[in-house]
Amino acid sequence: MNKIKSIMIALTLTISLGFAATTQAQSKIAHINAQDFIENLPSYENAMSQLEKLEQSYRSDIYATLKEAQKKNKQYQSEAETVTREENEKRAMELQEMEQSIRDYQQTASQEIQKKREELLRPVLEKAREVIQEVAREKGYDYVVDSSTGAGVLMADGYNLMDDAKAAIGE
Repeated sequence: MNKIKSIMIALTLTISLGFAATTQAQSKIAHINAQDFIENLPSYENAMSQLEKLEQSYRSDIYATLKEAQKKNKQYQSEAETVTREENEKRAMELQEMEQSIRDYQQTASQEIQKKREELLRPVLEKAREVIQEVAREKGYDYVVDSSTGAGVLMADGYNLMDDAKAAIGE
């Protein structure tokens, strides 16, 4: 009984491996450096430009508020000996509140930038995926592997879809 079971398992494995080998031989695989493709899209460059402007705006606001706090701190330190202890404590609390306000604003700015990044890049990434998929289908490829650095794929040979994808997007 065990011998029959062993033969059945061996037969099943043999058939499965044969089917897998046949399937692999028939599949066509291409590659593309998706990161490079995306970064060269005009819509990506436009999105990154908008994000840079937003980040610069937040940085300017934070810098101005920080300068104001530093100016007040300097003023309060120079006047510290001429005012009451209660006034110094009140001023110290005011500076702490300004510091906390700056931190809160930095956190809010970071969240808003991340939200805007996702909003601007989602359509770019979707368009890139659609173009790559469309070109791969036109060329008869079953799979497209991302050959970007860090993607875990090392390419020796194989068809690179980059030129076809750029042509399809109009570059």
